Amino acid sequence: QVQLVESGGGLAQAGGSLRLSCAASGRTGRMYVMGWFRQAPGKERELVACIASDGRVYYADSVNFRFTISRDNAKNMAYLQMNVLKPEDTATYYCAAGVTERSSQIYTISDMYESWGQGTQVTVSS
Repeated sequence: QVQLVESGGGLAQAGGSLRLSCAASGRTGRMYVMGWFRQAPGKERELVACIASDGRVYYADSVNFRFTISRDNAKNMAYLQMNVLKPEDTATYYCAAGVTERSSQIYTISDMYESWGQGTQVTVSS
C-alpha cells in the first residue's frame, strides 16, 4: 500500500476554481491508478475522476469538461483541477490508489482501491 495525503481543499464561490493535490509515499514503485472520490453528507461516496499510470483518464458525467485530473509519476503526485465549481460539488474529497497490472488500467469502483487519504473538504457557496 501507499500512504496518501490530500491538500488544497477549502471554500470557493460558484464559478470559481480549486486545485486539489495528493502526495503519495511508501510503495510507489508499482503501477497504480489514482482516483479522486467525493462524499457529500447523506450521500454515497462517488468516483469523480481517475487516471491510469499511462495517463488514460475517466471522468464522472457530473464533472466532465469542468474538472481535470493529472499526475506526476516522478513526484508521486496526483492533482484535481476543479473549474466552474457548483454548490453541488460541495463534499469531502478523497484521493485513492489501486494497484494495477497494466499501465492503462483504470478502476471505477471504490472497492478496487486499496489506499485512501484522509480527505479534504471542498465547500462551494452560491
